[in-house]
Amino acid sequence: MSSRVGRSRSKKTALPPSERQHPRSEDLDLVSTEEVVRRLHQEDEAAVRAVRPALVEVARVARTVADALRAGGRLLYVGAGTSGRLGVLDASECPPTFGASPSQVQAVIAGGRRAMTHAVEGAEDDAEAGAASVSRLRVGPRDVVCGISASARTPFVLGALDEARRRGARTVLVCCNRPGPKAKADHVLLAETGPELVAGSTRLKAGTATKLILNALTTTAFVTLGKVYRGRMVDVRPTNEKLRNRAARMVAELTDLSPVAAKRLLEQAGNEVKVALAMHFTGLSAKDARRRLKQTTLRNLAGS
Repeated sequence: MSSRVGRSRSKKTALPPSERQHPRSEDLDLVSTEEVVRRLHQEDEAAVRAVRPALVEVARVARTVADALRAGGRLLYVGAGTSGRLGVLDASECPPTFGASPSQVQAVIAGGRRAMTHAVEGAEDDAEAGAASVSRLRVGPRDVVCGISASARTPFVLGALDEARRRGARTVLVCCNRPGPKAKADHVLLAETGPELVAGSTRLKAGTATKLILNALTTTAFVTLGKVYRGRMVDVRPTNEKLRNRAARMVAELTDLSPVAAKRLLEQAGNEVKVALAMHFTGLSAKDARRRLKQTTLRNLAGS
């Protein structure tokens, strides 16, 4: 007797790689929980490997972003669904990590704020809404617009990129499938992650690869801009007890001052770690140290 439970008969060649069925997923609902976790972990490792071929281009884009921010421009992420949420996450982490202005790295998600926690049906299919979001933010030649789309064909994202290019902005596409002719961008950051263990669930391997790329992009840009010194977040804003303790510890570690002396120096610097360090390295007042930091880097002031 033949089984009435059939296997997937979709034409794999008609689907983008991220939508196809994974060759090791057919029995996923039959194996042990430990085996499911093990396979997911193996896919995460594959996501890391998939990012590696894009590293040179990621570095190139990071330099472009750093140049844009230095000139008063912005980095704008545009995405839908998981891709959009990852953009919002990365943008929201830049101010507390690097002391960046919230205006420097912004994110737009198809469907608006509600789409952060709810599926907004059809929002990703609206190319005109994507273009309108770029227009509403008055994107211009000093800005970098980074579209995030695992499929490389989300209309909302492609509409935003087209409008950004029309306005003279630099454009980037982060994707996990090779883009087609409709996807036009100055730079493509491609991580070919392939099929997901749960077919089409790009919150898995594709999401992991995307998060890795966004982490590298903004972290490298802000390191280039002098927001990190000897591996420390020296522009952190100490807005709570944990961050105040971290700030004082950084000053102590980087100056060899006692904890009490480091805290006193930090207070004199208005609780700005970078200013406190510049004061220590140069003997200048807080006001003069801030002025020097606009002209040079901590490395130069420290003489190393």
